Amino acid sequence: MAHEIVDGSSMQRALTRITYEIIEQNKGVENLVFVGIKTRGVYLAQRLAKRMEQLEGVKVPVGTLDITLYRDDRHRPDHKVEPEVKTTDLGVDINDKHVILVDDVLFTGRTVRAALDALMDMGRPKRISLAVLVDRGHRELPIRPDFVGKNIPTSTNETVHVAVEEYDGHEDISIE
Repeated sequence: MAHEIVDGSSMQRALTRITYEIIEQNKGVENLVFVGIKTRGVYLAQRLAKRMEQLEGVKVPVGTLDITLYRDDRHRPDHKVEPEVKTTDLGVDINDKHVILVDDVLFTGRTVRAALDALMDMGRPKRISLAVLVDRGHRELPIRPDFVGKNIPTSTNETVHVAVEEYDGHEDISIE
């Protein structure tokens, strides 16, 4: 059974805080590109870009990244189902840009590793930063987020689920 730990308005405040941190660390919004990892990372990236436009008056491009073919669990013998490949449309040149990779939950780090591989196949960014709404710990790889909305310690057998209005019809962060 899932139980809500963060409501929609707290999620919005966390995203606004991340936006301010990005502006402050980057000393503005020059050369920024948001790239959302499918699925919910895309919606979060769009929200960050919208908030940044409200604050700075600059439209930051948002790209979409599908990491299905880059996952390291795809080739395991016990993984019988072929992945469904979704489209990747960065829609912007990432060469020499500061790419901010956006995802909903950071857990083992394997999704981010796959996203980094996918990004490097599409260009050579000047810098890549990582923004996540939830960091739940339990890293298996040496990956650390640059911007975090909420640190939510969990056990490895729990599942953190982020719901966004655009995809799920409601907003919250829950643990099962």
